[in-house]
Amino acid sequence: MHTHNFVTYEEFGRLFFEVAVTEERVAAAFAEIAGGDMTMGAMAQGPGGLAKVTARVKIQEPSVRRNLGDTITFAVRIPLLIELIVDLRLDKQRFMVDGDIALRATARAAEPLMIVIDVAKPRPSDIAVHVTSKSLRGEIVRLIGGVDGEIRKFVAAYVAEEIDSPASQQAKIIDVATQVAAAWDMG
Repeated sequence: MHTHNFVTYEEFGRLFFEVAVTEERVAAAFAEIAGGDMTMGAMAQGPGGLAKVTARVKIQEPSVRRNLGDTITFAVRIPLLIELIVDLRLDKQRFMVDGDIALRATARAAEPLMIVIDVAKPRPSDIAVHVTSKSLRGEIVRLIGGVDGEIRKFVAAYVAEEIDSPASQQAKIIDVATQVAAAWDMG
């Protein structure tokens, strides 16, 4: 006597995706994609490259919200902290930046039997930053130099580059056929 509630292959596929592609698993993949802490600089900025900018970036744990619809999509937020030093040759201005990166991803099925987490590259508008300085001179430099916008552009470019890196490409793909074969071989 059968006690199973049978479903169609299509229903099975959808249920499989919903079980396999969880917020926790996607968050773990994004932790790899986003990279870790980094130091950038000194980069020449401003008119004639007079200012030298150094940034220490700490990337925090991502948070993920899954949306179930015709496709399974994810809204991902990756918090970050940045210590920015602008060396103007006469003095150095320090800025503390906190913010987050907003990314969108879609779980897709691919041949021969894979799940691919397709990640849209961020635009500067997907980067939210709150910049503070410790001095009035720092605030003036921040406003005149367009520091907030430059940080957003820099972070968006860095994350886009990380999304394309070989390690990130690998983290976005789950080879289901290999996983199933390994499970059958163990049994």
